[in-house]
Amino acid sequence: MKRVFARWPALLALALGSLLAACGGTPASQPTKAPTAAAAATAAATSVPAATAAVTSAPAATAAATSVPAATAAATAAATTPADDAYVFGMVLVGPINDGGWNQAQYEGMKYVESRIPGSKFVYIDKVNPADRPNFKVEQGIDELLAKGAKFVVTNSAEFSDGTNIAATANPKVYFVHASGDSVLAGKAPANVSNIMGRMEYGKMMAGCAAALQTNTGKISYLGPLIDSETRRLVNAAYLGAKYCWTDVRGKPADQLAFKVTWIGFWFNIPGVTLDPTQVANDFINGGSDVILSGIDTTEAIVEANKATKAGKKIYAIPYDFKAACEQAPEVCLGVPYFNWGPTYLKVISDAKAGTFTQSWDWIAPDWTNINNPDTSIVGFEKGKALSADNQAKLDDFIKKLADGSLNLYTGPLSYQDGTPFVAAGAKADDKTVWYTTQLLKGVDGQSAP
Repeated sequence: MKRVFARWPALLALALGSLLAACGGTPASQPTKAPTAAAAATAAATSVPAATAAVTSAPAATAAATSVPAATAAATAAATTPADDAYVFGMVLVGPINDGGWNQAQYEGMKYVESRIPGSKFVYIDKVNPADRPNFKVEQGIDELLAKGAKFVVTNSAEFSDGTNIAATANPKVYFVHASGDSVLAGKAPANVSNIMGRMEYGKMMAGCAAALQTNTGKISYLGPLIDSETRRLVNAAYLGAKYCWTDVRGKPADQLAFKVTWIGFWFNIPGVTLDPTQVANDFINGGSDVILSGIDTTEAIVEANKATKAGKKIYAIPYDFKAACEQAPEVCLGVPYFNWGPTYLKVISDAKAGTFTQSWDWIAPDWTNINNPDTSIVGFEKGKALSADNQAKLDDFIKKLADGSLNLYTGPLSYQDGTPFVAAGAKADDKTVWYTTQLLKGVDGQSAP
């Protein structure tokens, strides 16, 4: 990320030059703005989500007096189109809205909001990245949305941090959310900017556990995007979940688990700049891995696992970001950790519409009462058809332990790859320790830095 993280890796920066800046116990992750049980109950009773219940839409245009001729009233109503009165909100996306991953999940979250705030209109610009839009800055994308009347804008990738803050400073009456950033936490954000991220670390722990439960070879590989604090956090979380379920659930020796990550250099393939994720996935398969976890925005991991399985090798995959990702190849999919942005975006955009927006840095946990509740949980895990019934039950027990706090995988001793302590013996990592992860953990095979 632009700040502490480097979401644009050195490889991409060198290839694209000046186009890129250096940037897309009790559980440690308690939500800052979790939906309350009372709000959920109210929403269920009224068939309107709680975040929307307090928001009223502008009444439809009507003839004010009976003395106005009917034809005149009809003409006035026709002239006042829905767009005239719409509350417009927008999003700048780093990739395409149909990528089957991060961007599609973000897009569908905003469509969820549009369907639940009467009189609202969603506008967007996607593929804001150096490959699709050379020399195009996030500020330009924001300006396009503001020209369409947007009063609230979400930017959805870590490298958008500085551009979001620049646009927010220039437009103090517009509210902004930068998804995945921490400029508010760092004290660098204008007052009209908030940061929101789901605690996907839990989803990745579930993914790692599922992989370790199902693998026949003990070789698990992770298809990584670029290297920054966020991606290191997620790889480490997947490894911790895999290690626990390999040793504590299956009773296997720790040294018989191999966990490898290869970074392609960006969130999706850019020919000639990144590694080809299709080739990397096949390298994993040829190297003996029988489970591939994806950390990129697109679906190469599950596509190649499916091809290999049809060719006679039994290879499993765990895609990322988007709830429906398993549908591409259900026979090889063990499950998918996914984001569900709708309820959280609904709350913050409803607050902005009502004039009650408050700046915050929110790193939000799943709704542990039901991680797959589409109206309350920002992070979920959809179990896949390829995960055996016995292993599904074991995964459910693992999730229950994460939820009730009886299992905290950030309990020390945990060491980084170079042997320096990550968490001391007997201690539990706090939020900042986890957020600003500087290396991969000991036991993970792969680069910790670009």
